[in-house]
Amino acid sequence: MILQDKMVIRSKRQLADRIMEMELEGELAAEITSPGQFVHIRVTDTYEPLLRRPISIASYDRDRRRMTIIFRAEGRGTQILAEKAVGISVDVLGPLGNGFPSGQPKPGETVLLVGGGIGVPPLYQLSKELTAAGVRVVHVLGFQTASAVFYEQEFSALGETRIVTADGTAGEKGFVTDSLRAHPVDFSVYYTCGPTPMLSAVQEAYAGKPGYLSFEQRMGCGIGACFACVCETKETDSRPYVKVCSDGPVFPAGVVAI
Repeated sequence: MILQDKMVIRSKRQLADRIMEMELEGELAAEITSPGQFVHIRVTDTYEPLLRRPISIASYDRDRRRMTIIFRAEGRGTQILAEKAVGISVDVLGPLGNGFPSGQPKPGETVLLVGGGIGVPPLYQLSKELTAAGVRVVHVLGFQTASAVFYEQEFSALGETRIVTADGTAGEKGFVTDSLRAHPVDFSVYYTCGPTPMLSAVQEAYAGKPGYLSFEQRMGCGIGACFACVCETKETDSRPYVKVCSDGPVFPAGVVAI
């Protein structure tokens, strides 16, 4: 059930350059159904900025009514959110969208998780749930540079983790697909989230393999009413378009035209 909740900021910390982690408490956290869902946050009580900010959920604890979000404080809205103090409440709408179907792999199978930049956080809860179910996880996480790297220890605690940076200042130099070509992984399903060029490259590299892609798209309402996040599909006859906010953000590989 989607709620509009005044969630209390219980903690926050800076993880990397402009990357913030914030733990929120409220009834909304108990309604999250799958990793990969997101929330829409109103950062002020005025009409400036006008629109809410879509932010993915990195992890959650339904029993404790808590969830963790990770975001890049880059635009005005996210900068305002990053400056909020611990103990105050924020207006949160969610949980929104359809997340990753973590129940598909069987215990003992190996799955591949590929993240890029601010697309890394939604994979964390997914990895925790897969690991708890006895699935072996391999993470390949791409960043621009060493100062942008975050959650390396958290992912490493769950399984094999490779860090890749574009300038080579941390981990392997290059892009995630370079690492995957250099060190092939035998896996049953892949899950990926990040910039569209990365999603396209991963999907092309594993054409024919089952996989799930989570898309980052500008959106207005977050609930499928404004059509700001519409994408074309490859199913041109039966379903020519999908809305990332309400049909996604996670889609099976091969559905969205990229």
